[in-house]
Amino acid sequence: MRLLDRYLFRELLIPLSYCLLGFWILIVTSDLIVELGWLQDHKLTGADVVEYYLNQTPAFLVLVMPIALLLALLYSLSNHARHHEITAIRAAGVSLWRLCLPYFAVGLTASLALFVLNEIWVPACADHTERIVRRRMPKLNPMLDSGLVSGTGLANTREGRTWLAGDYNPKTGEMRNPEVIWSLPDGSERWLFASRADRVNGVWIFYQVQEFRAGNEANSLLTPTFQTNELAMPLFNETPEQIRSEINISKGMSLRAKNRADIPIVQILTYLRLHPHPAEPRRLYTKLHGRLAAPWVCIVVVLVAIPFGAASGRRNVFVGVASSIVICFAFYVVQQLCLGLGSGGYLAPWVAGWFPNLSFGAMGLWLMARVR
Repeated sequence: MRLLDRYLFRELLIPLSYCLLGFWILIVTSDLIVELGWLQDHKLTGADVVEYYLNQTPAFLVLVMPIALLLALLYSLSNHARHHEITAIRAAGVSLWRLCLPYFAVGLTASLALFVLNEIWVPACADHTERIVRRRMPKLNPMLDSGLVSGTGLANTREGRTWLAGDYNPKTGEMRNPEVIWSLPDGSERWLFASRADRVNGVWIFYQVQEFRAGNEANSLLTPTFQTNELAMPLFNETPEQIRSEINISKGMSLRAKNRADIPIVQILTYLRLHPHPAEPRRLYTKLHGRLAAPWVCIVVVLVAIPFGAASGRRNVFVGVASSIVICFAFYVVQQLCLGLGSGGYLAPWVAGWFPNLSFGAMGLWLMARVR
């Protein structure tokens, strides 16, 4: 690595570290002020509170990384321009694109890190955070304390099976009072009722089972076929992960969350494998493209920050702070508007998800071409 690259890395990473730490302290402090009474109601100790916020750190990073990177870039570039360092570097024969190569490397690394955090760490940390909140509470409600989800189910339209569960435990994959309905080639249906179901070594095991058959005629009555204490069904290939994706998709498709790209990509793809023709395809595919586009905002941040910060002149570094606020606000407005239009069917899902990145990235490229 050249000496120049090491210098530019150092001058960027130092303010980036300060920005991330400052944003983390600001978010934790403001959240603690608002939620202190709620945390006390759950009888959390000081160690529990520290663990609670450490588990939320990946979610905080996903939220603030693009803003912190933009602020750090504008600060460091404005500082270089203010001391005529960029002019001297370019006078030595280094092009603007080559000069900014370390910044693009940081942006790419940040994008990959956000993708991993968003898809792997954030969902796992959210589950652990929920367990922390409940650990000190008295066991008054067994269903709530065990994390059971009531009234859930799974519709496997690809294979014609419908699952209904009285209670479902997402941690263990165990069902209570499950019902499974599926169609046979002759048009008749089979209905399976059990007191409990669990997936053991990749096979669903049902306990205290009753099975009924319905004919292919309309309004056909259920006819009992057999009853047994235990029944293994290798035919049922639905997995606990697919059931969890069904639960999360149902929550994410609510009216309150319609403009958020808050469902992990793997869960959306799992849902689409079971539902080739979902009920709300535009909203679901908009969420998918929004989720795919979200981490690459860091690359867009680099493209936008360079022309704003690299312009020559003795400007105050706080101009970079003001610029970052305006850019972040404009990007957020465009992003929410596009997601809303995509969910409502006014934009193609891929346009709704990627337009903010493409438009701001194109603007950054155009501005970079005009930097002298």
